[in-house]
Amino acid sequence: MKKFMMMAMMAAAATTAFAQDALVKEAKKLSGKGDFNGALQTLAPALTSSETLDKAAAWNMQSQINYDAYMAVQKADAENQVMKKQVPYDTLAMYKHAVAAWEGALKCDELDQLPDAKGKVKLNFRSGAQNRFKNHGVAMVQGGQYFYSNKKYEEALNAWKLYLGMKDTPIFAEVKDFPRDPFYADIAYYAAFLSYQQKHYADAEKYAQLTKEVDPSKAADANEIMLFAKKDNMKSHEDSLAYVAMVKEMHKADPADDRYFNLLMEYYTRGNNPAATQEWLKEEIATNPENKMVWALKGEAEMNSEKWAEAIESYKKAIEIDNSFVQCVFNAGRCYYAQAMELQNQLADKNNMITPQNREKVAVVVNQAKDFYLRARELDPSRDVCNWAYPLYQIYYWLKDEAKMKELESVDPSLAQ
Repeated sequence: MKKFMMMAMMAAAATTAFAQDALVKEAKKLSGKGDFNGALQTLAPALTSSETLDKAAAWNMQSQINYDAYMAVQKADAENQVMKKQVPYDTLAMYKHAVAAWEGALKCDELDQLPDAKGKVKLNFRSGAQNRFKNHGVAMVQGGQYFYSNKKYEEALNAWKLYLGMKDTPIFAEVKDFPRDPFYADIAYYAAFLSYQQKHYADAEKYAQLTKEVDPSKAADANEIMLFAKKDNMKSHEDSLAYVAMVKEMHKADPADDRYFNLLMEYYTRGNNPAATQEWLKEEIATNPENKMVWALKGEAEMNSEKWAEAIESYKKAIEIDNSFVQCVFNAGRCYYAQAMELQNQLADKNNMITPQNREKVAVVVNQAKDFYLRARELDPSRDVCNWAYPLYQIYYWLKDEAKMKELESVDPSLAQ
């Protein structure tokens, strides 16, 4: 009885397996009749059932059906153009079949590489896939473009990613004459850009790097995607360090490109780590001492730390490089005035009084501040960049120069209030 039950179970399993593999044959028949959707629906259970004896063959059929469906629409399109016909066809479905055909081939090859019961691997479908898909890349590219134009961004990205990876799949890895069209780098860039838009940051970096490797002339644009992908994906201190390290590396490779310096400037000025900022500024000055912005930033950091003398020297360096750098001219005046008031406090007695001799010492520094404010006024008479009127008015008040105070009140009536 037990033996009979075992035989019955084995027979039932064989019947189930036979039924699953029969679906593959039935799907092939339907596809041959042009009923591609019916063929795919019939085949679907065999793709996932554990009872399917030859899963690789099932996926090969799935790939073949989708490929034939794609080619059928291609043929209809060609006939429309040659015969001047207007037979309608589904372009979206065509490109979906094109993508599914290659995805099916990849799954088939994955299963085809599995060893049999004797531990041997026999590739039954790879050569067929090589012949069928060697020139299929253009369909993936066009499909991605069509999906993108119809705002199906994830499908566009999938098509482009599949295309970009075709050469490196096991199917084509050893094919030496695999065609690579001249727009490969463009598609890599589009994949990077779209990955960034869709917030797939790791893919954005991956395909931007690929773009640079394939076409170095696109390095600057690819670097921008890589940087912003890294920046937007910062979640930890380690991420921040990785981001700034990437910017520094790119800045070192191309110091003439201001975008890298500007990103570093943004990173350090928005941070709250004065020591790290000062270290970066030292690095920048050593690398490019003629960069006025480095000296300006150094001066600002020193001014914020009330290191007036150091800040003045840094601002003067920036002004030496660009004597029209009005912000640094104005800030040098601020530092001189702050230095003067600090000196006045040091020289004043306990009643906050100062001797004429000591006032003269302070006046020397106040006049230095005045000179820089007057230069700022000359460079920026409309006060579009810096409002020199109020601090200059303060200086004239300290110097007791009423005539100059009146003149400034005519420039800015609010000063008289």
